Amino acid sequence: MPLLQAEEVSVSFGGRHALDTVSLAAEAGRVTGLIGPNGAGKSTLFDVVSGLRRPMTGRVLLDGHDVTREGPARRARRGLCRTFQHLELFGRLTVRDNLLVAAELGPGRRHAARAADRVLSRLDLTDQAEVLADALPTGAARLVEVARALVLEPKVLLLDEPAAGQDAQETGRFAGLLRSLADEGTAVLLVEHDMSLVMTVCDVVHVLDLGSVVASGPPDRIRHDATVLAAYLGEE
Repeated sequence: MPLLQAEEVSVSFGGRHALDTVSLAAEAGRVTGLIGPNGAGKSTLFDVVSGLRRPMTGRVLLDGHDVTREGPARRARRGLCRTFQHLELFGRLTVRDNLLVAAELGPGRRHAARAADRVLSRLDLTDQAEVLADALPTGAARLVEVARALVLEPKVLLLDEPAAGQDAQETGRFAGLLRSLADEGTAVLLVEHDMSLVMTVCDVVHVLDLGSVVASGPPDRIRHDATVLAAYLGEE
């Protein structure tokens, strides 16, 4: 059974369908990609599955539990963590303190400092541990947001454009991190505009357009799907 399932989820804003009976799943040990043009509904779907927005119809299952009416904190305790399209770091705290804030709320809170240092080391952030988050370049700041989610030891990790602001070398290392997380059993759901990263790291890709899933499948199939080329990749 998938760790995360959205089943026929619909959301409307002022009569416009932001999501129209969208269904997708994220399985343990796999990186699932979610792509589409701006305004397709990707962030709205993240808000629904993370508990920030309740759908008008449909439901969300997390590790087999119906969490449609549960809030973000309850879902986090069940093992779901996310990052945001717009950075949500504590700017006046150091990198390490950003992680400690999260670690104090997680399953390893008795060893919060140890958990934070372990994640800092894994993501090569130890040298920046005492830097204020506001002083970081965008690529490093996004990595800190991922690190803060990882100290909670998530079963399901939602990443909203995490590679924005990264250079090619940083993106290459980040791809390796995503694969290693999947290999450890994490279900990763990735929203990303870097198509090279998506096609390299994802096991399956879903394409949203105007609030509906227009294609799903492995990267090679998505890369050559005529509907995707017309709706998203800009080719006839």
